[in-house]
Amino acid sequence: MDPFDDLLRGVRSEGAGLGVEELTPARPLTGGAALTLLAPIEGVTELPHGVVRAGETAVVRGPFTARAPGRAVLLVGTYDVRGAVGHRLLDVLPPLLVLPDGDDCVATRDFLVAQAASCAPGRQVVLDRLLEWLLVCTLRAWFDQQDEAPAGWHDETLGPVLRAMHAAPGRPWTLAALAGEAGVSRATFAERFVRVVGKPPLTYLKEWRMALAADLLTEPASTVGAVARRVGYADAFGFSTAFKRFYSVSPTECRAGCRT
Repeated sequence: MDPFDDLLRGVRSEGAGLGVEELTPARPLTGGAALTLLAPIEGVTELPHGVVRAGETAVVRGPFTARAPGRAVLLVGTYDVRGAVGHRLLDVLPPLLVLPDGDDCVATRDFLVAQAASCAPGRQVVLDRLLEWLLVCTLRAWFDQQDEAPAGWHDETLGPVLRAMHAAPGRPWTLAALAGEAGVSRATFAERFVRVVGKPPLTYLKEWRMALAADLLTEPASTVGAVARRVGYADAFGFSTAFKRFYSVSPTECRAGCRT
């Protein structure tokens, strides 16, 4: 289990916001999606935190204005980020990341441009899936370049523990059990976790469980008791108390509000 998989599961492009935009000095581009992918086909595009050129792909977090010193043509894809787990991705990413195009991403992008002009049956579904893959392809390449993104994932001591927490959030984890996954003493593990990740291990675990629970509660067949067991609580009462303390709403209120 890779925590990166969990982060990306909340990214969706249903009803894909996709277009090919032409920019000029007098015609900038503004965007406001949670994540926007920009792939220049021609020219240079200037963004608040950097520049992206043909042969590169950029992912922008949040609102932005893009400008071109000359003429630029961009493939623009927008993404919705859903749920508490998906929004953890936004906390990890910088305001702008730019990568040179890899072979896999280039092939997907070129096919996406062709499909954008197509009227074939199932066009929207194809665009949705291709956009999701293009974002995953780009972010995976960026994560591969990071030594500690997110903090601790590549740490030889903490990495196995983080993967275990994400793979089995419902296990009755204790500090001793987590230290056992790391193969070090409890004191050494706790000190290293705080230093590298920035918070105590059981705090991290609780935050992950609560984020996962908030998303599970939106599933049509979910019950509070079933979600409680999935995230490591023995009964619905204890889970409800912890959930309300964390989110200031009860699981039932969260489920009704999120589904709406």
